[in-house]
Amino acid sequence: MTVPSFLFSDLLVSQSLAHVEAFIDFSEDELIEDGVLNQVDGSVCDLQAEMERHLKDERRGERLRSGVQVVIAGATNAGKSSLLNALCKRHICQTSDKILLCFPVLINHPHALRQLFFFSRVEQADLTLVVVDCAGLPSEHQQVAGFLQEHLRSVLASEEQCLLVLNKTDLLPEKQRQKLDMELRGVSGLPPVCLISCQTNEGLKGFLTVLYTKVKTLCGDPLSGAPTLTQARHRTHLQQCVAALYQYQRYRDNDLALAAEGVRLALTSLGRITGRVGAEEILDIIFKDFCIGK
Repeated sequence: MTVPSFLFSDLLVSQSLAHVEAFIDFSEDELIEDGVLNQVDGSVCDLQAEMERHLKDERRGERLRSGVQVVIAGATNAGKSSLLNALCKRHICQTSDKILLCFPVLINHPHALRQLFFFSRVEQADLTLVVVDCAGLPSEHQQVAGFLQEHLRSVLASEEQCLLVLNKTDLLPEKQRQKLDMELRGVSGLPPVCLISCQTNEGLKGFLTVLYTKVKTLCGDPLSGAPTLTQARHRTHLQQCVAALYQYQRYRDNDLALAAEGVRLALTSLGRITGRVGAEEILDIIFKDFCIGK
C-alpha cells in the first residue's frame, strides 16, 4: 500500500515557508533568485490538489477504523430484530415495537430507538437496511415495485446507500416467491433487493454477499488504491492545511507576510498529523538553499 505523500510533505511545506521568508528578508540584497516564489507556487498547488483528493474519500478510512454505521429500519413486526439476530448468529435482540434498530458494523451493541429519532439516525447512517414484510406487499405483482418505491421515500431521504430486505418469504408459495424475485431484479428506482426468511435462513447467504459488497464499497480496499484518512482529527487538520495554503495564494501578490503566515499555518496543521512541528529546520533550509550567513 502506498503512503500518502502529504504525510511527508511537511518538509515540502517547510521548504516553501523558508523560501518565502528568505524572499521577504533577502530579495532586496539580490541574494534570492526571482524564480523562488514560482517554485513555491507550484509546490503549494500540488499539495492542495493531493490533499483535496484525499479529503474526497467519503470518509472511507474513518469507517475502516471505527466501523460502518448501519441502521435497520422497518415497520412493526417486519423482522428487524430477527434480521439482527440472524446477522449475529445468536439471540441478542428481543422483538420490540420500536421502528428502528441501529448498530455499528462490525456489530457492537444494538439499540432500540424511539421513532422521534428515526429520521436523524437514518440520515447519519452509512447504510440503511430497510426491512419489509412480504405479507404486506400488494397482491398484484406489477404494483409491487411502485409500492416499494413509495415505502422507501417515506423512510429515506436518499436511496443511494440502502438495501431493501423482503423478509418472511417462507410464507409465500414457491412460484409466487420466484416470480417476485424475477420481477424485482434490476428495477429502475430501487436499491438492491434481497428476499430472505429469518425463520428458515433462506436467502441469508445471498443477502450477506450483497451486504459484504456494499460495506466493502463504503470502506474501500486498504490494500489497494489511494490511502485514506482513518481519524476524524486528521481530516480536520488536513482541511485546515488546505485553507491555510489558500491564504498563501490569496495574499501572494499583495502581502507576502500574510502569505507566509498561511504557509506557516499549513505547516502547523500538517505537524499535528505527522508529529513534526519545528522552526529550526526553516533556518536550516534557508542556509542550505541560499548559502545565507555562510
